[in-house]
Amino acid sequence: MGGYIIKRLMVGVVVLFAIMSISFFIMRLAPGGPFDEDKALPEEVKANVEAKFGLNKPLYMQYLLAMKGYAQLDFGRSFKEPDRTVMTNLKEHFPISLELGLYAFMVALLIGIGAGMIAGSKPGTARDHLTMSGAMIGISVPNIVLGPILLLFFATYLGWLPYGKWDSWQHKILPSVTLGLVYAAYFSRLMRGGMLEVIRTDYMRTARAKGLPPGLVMRRHAIRGAILPTVTYMGPAFASILTGSVVVERIFSVPGVSDFFVKGALNRDYPMVMGVVVLYSGLLVFLNICVDIAYTYLDPRVRLR
Repeated sequence: MGGYIIKRLMVGVVVLFAIMSISFFIMRLAPGGPFDEDKALPEEVKANVEAKFGLNKPLYMQYLLAMKGYAQLDFGRSFKEPDRTVMTNLKEHFPISLELGLYAFMVALLIGIGAGMIAGSKPGTARDHLTMSGAMIGISVPNIVLGPILLLFFATYLGWLPYGKWDSWQHKILPSVTLGLVYAAYFSRLMRGGMLEVIRTDYMRTARAKGLPPGLVMRRHAIRGAILPTVTYMGPAFASILTGSVVVERIFSVPGVSDFFVKGALNRDYPMVMGVVVLYSGLLVFLNICVDIAYTYLDPRVRLR
């Protein structure tokens, strides 16, 4: 186990390095620059600003200095807010994005796994068709459409929930549900597929033949095997929830890091964009390793090498 984890960590470092390198050169080679504004700066002023941020150095030198900084978790200062470092912005706003992601992930798991179990335990019945129809609708409706609909109905028409802040738990319901429902639909389909595969296995027939109550058979034997495809998707799903919260955070005015990422990309704010890219890429690599390790505890047939 220890050797496998070390090997995966080494591979993860290589993947992270490749992501940082590709992102660095894509941003530098894209048309435009961080100080190409509508009102052009005088050449002398522009040269001084570029020298301050090291943009007057050769590209390879910028790359080496940037990689050295990233290895030390030093992303420099934002071009648009030079009085604040990128790490300061991330430390202040990433916990909010993480909190939103955790709430949305719990919504996705509770609804998705529950719906998948209901549909997969009785395939071909009305509840199976109804549940999967709901899942298809959830997959088809994007957040940019679902968010305003929930906001209009629950906040404007009914007045049950507030919006526009991130203060009380009531403010957190709508963005969490909006972000989590799409992934709940994916989880439900994966869970249903796992249930359909498990209920036809020999050990399930044996458990039923022993006279065990159906509920006990489902809880003790079916769920553990059926949840494996869902577990495989959990790591990428959680990372996707975090990185895909841009639209939701903008709709519900959630003060997370997505706003910095969007503004940084539009303004060619290289340090800010790279800080978010490295943060989310590292999180994705780490979660995938955790999923592989968790897989061995759920399926004894899997052995890590």
